Amino acid sequence: MRAVVTVIGKDMVGILSKVSGACAEANANVIEVTQSVLQDMFAMIMLVDITDLKLPFDQFAAKIDEIGQEMNLSTHVMHEDIFNSMHHI
Repeated sequence: MRAVVTVIGKDMVGILSKVSGACAEANANVIEVTQSVLQDMFAMIMLVDITDLKLPFDQFAAKIDEIGQEMNLSTHVMHEDIFNSMHHI
C-alpha cells in the first residue's frame, strides 16, 4: 500500500527533513520525491510505502498535518486507494 504526501508553502530550511523524519518514525518508506522551489514557494510530492506503518493511517496523516501547522505549510496525505478512485474514469 502507498500514500501520496503533498506539501506546499513558503520555502524554509528543514521542510524535507521534518516530513521525511515523520515518515521514518512511522515506518513509512519514501519511494519517490519531487520538489520545486518557485521563487520563495516550496512544493513537494512524496510517494510513500505504508505497508508496514507502525500506527494507524489517520494518525500518520495527522502527524504530517501537525508538521504543516507548525511550519505554516499546506500538507495533505492521501491513501493510494482514494487517489486511484478519484482518477479512475
